[in-house]
Amino acid sequence: MNSVLLIVGTVIAYLLAYRLYGHYLGRKIFKLDDTRPTPAHTMRDNVDYLPTRKEVLFGHHFTSIAGLGPIVGPTIAVIWGWLPAMLWVVFGSILMGGVHDMGSIVVSMRNRGLSIGEIASKLINKRSRMLFLLIIFFELWMVIAVFALIIAILFTLYPASVLPVWLQIPIAMVVGWYVYRRNGNIYAASVVAIILMYLTIVWGTYVPLSIPSFMGLSATEIWMIILFIYAFVASILPVWLLLQARDFINALQLVIILILLVLGVLVAHPMVVAPAIQAHPAGAPSMIPFLFIIIACGANSGFHSLVGSGTTSKQINMESDSRFIGYGGMLMEGVLAALVIAAVAAGIGMGTGTGTHALTGQAAWLHHYSSWSAIQGLNAKLAAFVTGAVNMIEAIGVPKNIAATIFGVFLVSFANTTLDTAARIQRYVISEISLDYRIPALNNKYVATFLAVFTAALLAFSNKGGKGALALWPLFGAVNQLLAGLALLIITVYLKRKGSKALVAGIPMIFMVSMTGYAMVLNILDFMRKGDILLLLVGLVVLILEIWMIGEAIFVLTKNGKHGELNGENID
Repeated sequence: MNSVLLIVGTVIAYLLAYRLYGHYLGRKIFKLDDTRPTPAHTMRDNVDYLPTRKEVLFGHHFTSIAGLGPIVGPTIAVIWGWLPAMLWVVFGSILMGGVHDMGSIVVSMRNRGLSIGEIASKLINKRSRMLFLLIIFFELWMVIAVFALIIAILFTLYPASVLPVWLQIPIAMVVGWYVYRRNGNIYAASVVAIILMYLTIVWGTYVPLSIPSFMGLSATEIWMIILFIYAFVASILPVWLLLQARDFINALQLVIILILLVLGVLVAHPMVVAPAIQAHPAGAPSMIPFLFIIIACGANSGFHSLVGSGTTSKQINMESDSRFIGYGGMLMEGVLAALVIAAVAAGIGMGTGTGTHALTGQAAWLHHYSSWSAIQGLNAKLAAFVTGAVNMIEAIGVPKNIAATIFGVFLVSFANTTLDTAARIQRYVISEISLDYRIPALNNKYVATFLAVFTAALLAFSNKGGKGALALWPLFGAVNQLLAGLALLIITVYLKRKGSKALVAGIPMIFMVSMTGYAMVLNILDFMRKGDILLLLVGLVVLILEIWMIGEAIFVLTKNGKHGELNGENID
C-alpha cells in the first residue's frame, strides 16, 4: 500500500462527509438557526463570553481538543496494524466524533453555554448532574496534572522548543491586543506572528535551553511548578487577550505542519511497512475493545465535549458556525490522526537510527513496534511519530535539525493549549458545583481557578518527580471514552425530546458505552489480578457511576412527555 493512496482517500472521504453528512446534521437534525441569539451575545462579558469569528474560534477549539491525543493514540494503535487504526479514525470521526462534538456545542449553546454536566440536570435529573460533574472533575483533575508533567518532559526531550514556546505567549498577546483594542486585521497579524514564530524556531534550534535542578527539585519538577503558575494565569485572562490569538496561531502552525506532511507524503510517497492487521502483537491487550479506547482524539473523545460545552459554546457568533467548528474540527483532527498513521506506518520505513544502527523498511518499523512494552513511555511513543514525520518532510528539503525542532514546538504548543483550557474548564465545573452547595467563594474565578490548579498540583506532587497522577492514568482512556458515551447520551435525550432523529447520536452512544464498559470490566479484572487496590476501587466507582447514569437516562427516555419539556423545565 502506498501512503499517498491512504491519505488522498482519507481526505476525499472527509470532504464528502462534511459536505453531505455535516450538512444533514446542521439542517435536519439540529436545525441550526442564525436568527437565534447565542450566549456569546446575550451573556457577553468579554472574559469568557465573546462573539468570535468562526475561523478564529475554530483555531481555539481545534488546538484545545487536539493536544497530543491524535498523535499518541494512533501511534500506539498501529501495533494492531494500520488498517484497523485507519478505519476507526475515518469512520469514527465521521459518524461518531463529529456528531459528539457538534452536538455538545449545540446543546450547550442553546442552554446559556452551560457545561454538558450542568445540562444533564435539565435533560435527565439533578442526580445525574452531580454524577456527570464528578466524572468531569476527575478527568480534568488528571489532565491538568499529567499534561503539566508531559510538557515538562517535552521541554527536557526537546530543549530547542523552550524558547519558541514561551515567546509564543507575548507574540499572541500582542496579536490579541492589536485585534481587539486597535481593530486590527487578525489574518495580517497572525501571518506576521507565524513568521516570527518560525524565526524563533530557527533561533531555538541553535540556542536550546534547559534548566538545572534546584533545592532538591529536578528540572522536570521545576518546569511543572512554572507550568501550574502559567495555567492559573492563562485561564483567568480574558479569552481575547491570549487564548483566541494563541490558539489561532497554533491552528495556522498546524496547517503548516499538515501541508509539510502532505507534501512529504506526495514527494517521498513511502510504502506502508507496517502490517495491515496484527491481531495479537506480543504483550498487547485485546484489539477489541482497546483500539476504541486508545484512539480517542482523532475518532471520538469525551474531552471534546468538555471543550465544546466549556469554552467554545460561549464564543459562538452564530448557530451555523457550530457545524464548521464542531463537525469540521473533528474531521480536521481526523486528518491529523491519518497523517500520524502514515508517519508511523510508512515514514518510519524511510530510516531510523544512525551509522551501524540504521534500519529501513519493515526492520525500522519492528524496531519501534517489536512488542507492547516497546512503545510504552512518552519518549517511545513520540519517537515513532517524530522519526517518521521528520523523514517525510526532510524529503522536501527541510533540514533534519530544524524539522525536529518544528515538531517539538508543535507537540509542546498543543499540549500547552490543552493544559490551560482544561484549567479554565475545571474552573467552570467548580463554579457550577458551588451553586449547588451554595458556596459563593467558589464562584469567584480566582478562587475557583486556584482550587482547580492547586488540587492538580497536589495530585502531581503526591509522588516523587511530579508523577503522582500516573498512578491513576491507566484509567484515563476508559474514563475519557465513558465521558464520550455519556455526552452522546445527553445529546440523544436532547434530540429525542426535541422530536428529532435521535438515532444519529443514539447508535454511536450505544457503541461507545458498550466498548467502554467492556474495557472497564477487563481493566478491573486486570487490577484484581495485580492486586492494585487503588485502581480497582476507582475503576469500580467509575463503572457504578456509568451504570447509574445510563439507568437514569433510560428511565427518562422511556417516559411519556411533551417534546421540549423535562422535569418541569423547558429546554432550548
